[in-house]
Amino acid sequence: MMFNSGDIAFIAICSMLVFFMTPGLGLFYAGMVRRKNAINTIMSVMFCCGLATVMWFVFGYSLSFGPDAGGFGVIGNLSNVFFHGVSATEPGPYASTIPGALYAVFQLVFCIVTPAIVVGSLSGRMKFSALFVFVTAWLILVYYPMAHMVWSKGGLIAGLGAVDFAGGYVIEISSGISGLVACIILGTRKGYGIQSYHPHNIPLFVIGGGILWVGWFAFNGGSALGANELAVQAIVNTMIASAAAMLSWMLIETVLYKKVTVMGAMTGSIVGLVAITPGAGFVPFEAALFIGGIVSPICFFFLSKVKEKFAYDDALDAFGCHGISGIWGVIATGLFAKTAINPVAQWNGLFFGDTKLFNAQMMALGISVIYSAVMTGAIMLILKKVMTIRVSPEEEALGLDISEHSESAYPAFSGIDQ
Repeated sequence: MMFNSGDIAFIAICSMLVFFMTPGLGLFYAGMVRRKNAINTIMSVMFCCGLATVMWFVFGYSLSFGPDAGGFGVIGNLSNVFFHGVSATEPGPYASTIPGALYAVFQLVFCIVTPAIVVGSLSGRMKFSALFVFVTAWLILVYYPMAHMVWSKGGLIAGLGAVDFAGGYVIEISSGISGLVACIILGTRKGYGIQSYHPHNIPLFVIGGGILWVGWFAFNGGSALGANELAVQAIVNTMIASAAAMLSWMLIETVLYKKVTVMGAMTGSIVGLVAITPGAGFVPFEAALFIGGIVSPICFFFLSKVKEKFAYDDALDAFGCHGISGIWGVIATGLFAKTAINPVAQWNGLFFGDTKLFNAQMMALGISVIYSAVMTGAIMLILKKVMTIRVSPEEEALGLDISEHSESAYPAFSGIDQ
């Protein structure tokens, strides 16, 4: 098989940019927390680069994309452990114009960023040792099965006819739902609901958000697995949806508060990026505008009303931003997908007169939500039984930078840090 050098270059660059999203997420999250927890927040994201990579090479890729084990479409077998049969000189089973090893690395960088999203829900009160064990178990029990069910040959959700271009089910919904369940079991931060938790560095948040925005073009565009027309479709849809969501969030703030905030505008762009992810390579440009425009009021409602009503401490809003936007995105894909854009979708969306894809999307949504919630709940409840998962009240008051890492993001700072 003759490789396409353009495709190889494109996917290699996309892999680098998606990998860069993880440190970007670290900065994005760190800007939102208190000064005394900035280092811990960055570390909670960055360690995923090391852990997820080694696990992926040893057995994660095999469990995710290897031949189906047991015939249930839930998990792969161990035939590709240590990248056995994954070659830098031969194509793999999922992309014919690039080496199998490059495909594996492109999928790896998605695997790295997903648990990094989840940890945002647990910020400010979880012991790092417990977080390390949690992420290890979560990758094995949630991420690898979700990737296999949705993207592998013989996967359960793929077999329903549901589609997910770049990670609506696998990344956004799994991380958002898991974050919600985990933060409820972990419990709230000290004083949550009584005292305010203000972001300590909004420019840092914006820098991280900007890195995420740039990386998302590779996130969605690279999922075409080649430098082709489908990649262009995904990239254009990504730009349109994120911009529409930013403006929509700004409009909401203008109506409600008579002022716009940079945090609101940046948050809008991110939820727009999440919402278009599952449908980026399936929906027409006009649909991307609608998907982005609608997602901001949906997420705003969950962040401002639902979270307050139920008082769950989703510290950095993994559920409110990623989970809810991902749910809207997979529903919208069922509404607006066109087989003419991407024949991977077996049917047109509901908006174009067919119900089959929409029904498949809804079944897949139910499976994804229930599976992620049950498995994450089991992991957290077992961890609570076998180890201490929370820092002490004194350590939480001191800040996790010092208590967990003996480092300070701002060693010259000597003021009161609440």
